[in-house]
Amino acid sequence: MEKALKQQPADCIKVVLFGPESTGKTTISQQLARYYNSVWVPEYAREYLQNKWNNQRKTCEPHDLLPIAKGQMALENKLAKKTNTVLICDTDLLETKVYSETYYSGTCNPMIEKYALENTYHLYFLTYIDTPWEADDLRDKPEEREAMFKVFKDTLIRYDKPYVILKGNKKERLKLATKHIDLLLEKNNEV
Repeated sequence: MEKALKQQPADCIKVVLFGPESTGKTTISQQLARYYNSVWVPEYAREYLQNKWNNQRKTCEPHDLLPIAKGQMALENKLAKKTNTVLICDTDLLETKVYSETYYSGTCNPMIEKYALENTYHLYFLTYIDTPWEADDLRDKPEEREAMFKVFKDTLIRYDKPYVILKGNKKERLKLATKHIDLLLEKNNEV
């Protein structure tokens, strides 16, 4: 079980898109992967929960979180082997922890919490709520984006994670993100 949630060593810089639903994480993840001719780790929960919705007409429940966390880390560990530059992660276990605590009375599976805090990334891009809300089968709290943004930001601060807030249109976000990734790549090349 623990191995399934543990981040495997990788020879690349890892960045995470982090923030409330419908704030452009997938869009910028794909843009960054194209920009760096690298790979991005999709959000496993989207596929998992869409299948659940399609087959059972049910949304996420607490017992879904561990399979989601395992699926996310399996994807990340697999795709990290395919690049030696930068790995763009559409989400991470810390995001799963935030949603678990927010949606399920402040609780989080201890194994998810352990690896949410132990797994490391070079930088988090906290996506701001200045993108239009796009409804789908899984998104459910458009009126809570501001409160959720604060929860995500407070989480990064509480756990001392390095982060940059991405605001603006797609072009502005890409420019800011690439500026920070380029700095990380420069530092990595100096070592």
